Amino acid sequence: MSIDPSLKSGSGLAKHRNVLTRAERIEKLVKNGKFDTNSGDPLGLPKVGSRKLVTGKKK
Repeated sequence: MSIDPSLKSGSGLAKHRNVLTRAERIEKLVKNGKFDTNSGDPLGLPKVGSRKLVTGKKK
């Protein structure tokens, strides 16, 4: 049985994901200054945009 091409390279698992874990969302909010780690509630967090930048189309 062959291995899927996306799993062959080391960067194959580091793809863009639309859904972030709670820890990743808190990380982004702290970086933007929108969440205080001391008094912030980790439940009911605001949405965090996760945009994928596209440089050009493949031909």
